[in-house]
Amino acid sequence: MAKFRLVHTSFWNDPRVVEEMTPEDKYFFLYLLTNECTSQIGIYQITKKQMAFDLGHSNESINALMQRFLDYHKLIRYNSETREIAIKNWGKYNLARGGKPILDSVISELKQIKDTSLIKWVGEEVTNESIKQIFDTYNDTSNVTSTISGQEKEEEKEEEKEEEKEEEVIKPGKPADTSLPYQSIVLYLNKMAGTNYRHTTKRTQQLIKSRFNEGFTTEDFKTVIDKKTKEWLHDQQFSKYLRPETLFGTKFESYLNEKVGGRDGSFKCNTSTNDGKESRIQEANERRAKLLRGESN
Repeated sequence: MAKFRLVHTSFWNDPRVVEEMTPEDKYFFLYLLTNECTSQIGIYQITKKQMAFDLGHSNESINALMQRFLDYHKLIRYNSETREIAIKNWGKYNLARGGKPILDSVISELKQIKDTSLIKWVGEEVTNESIKQIFDTYNDTSNVTSTISGQEKEEEKEEEKEEEKEEEVIKPGKPADTSLPYQSIVLYLNKMAGTNYRHTTKRTQQLIKSRFNEGFTTEDFKTVIDKKTKEWLHDQQFSKYLRPETLFGTKFESYLNEKVGGRDGSFKCNTSTNDGKESRIQEANERRAKLLRGESN
């Protein structure tokens, strides 16, 4: 049986969405409302690993998005021990209608929820009286698993894993890969962004190598670094993304082709350097097209 989820058109006019959410936030929120794991009651079980896989994000990016929706937007709650997520306004838009089939489905799904504090939280926004009464029967939270403490433990574990992954470097004594300019690219990033990344980190080298295999050049890397440092360096929210994992990842070509502009959405032409960069971008695109056609230079 097909499963459908309702997203009200007012989503796009909500001042909170329009003024406070980034494009990435909107995409993530729509995913939380419509992914395959969603339920009738707005509380469902999903792992961060599954979110990362579905969205094509890293675990670190998912952690950052989750933290924004937990602490800043305050639109979700997540229990990292039970892997259950709750959507704050779900009941307001998705549980407005009653009827026996809906009530039976709600009762069945509520019985499967392990952290009953999530039921109480979502139930506060349910407007349908008959459904709200069912939610209210779960207001006893004496046996609830601690959502906050469980989440903090899980985040600490995931952060440790990410740090271990990021710190993985080429072992001493192993011949260094000198076929690509890893060092010059990372040194340029450190210079422009004021960071201290190492060019010997395995993951960083993998990303750089992947982009070179796609036909990009050292100048393309410098162009991306120039554009994103100009945009993000003094932005408290986005400056943390001035890192190899973000800049040299799957969005590299999009960053390369972006116009020089600010976070406010207005684009300004950098007349002193833009012509040269556009020429290099065009040349890179032509090289990649030849590679795809199997032609040599």
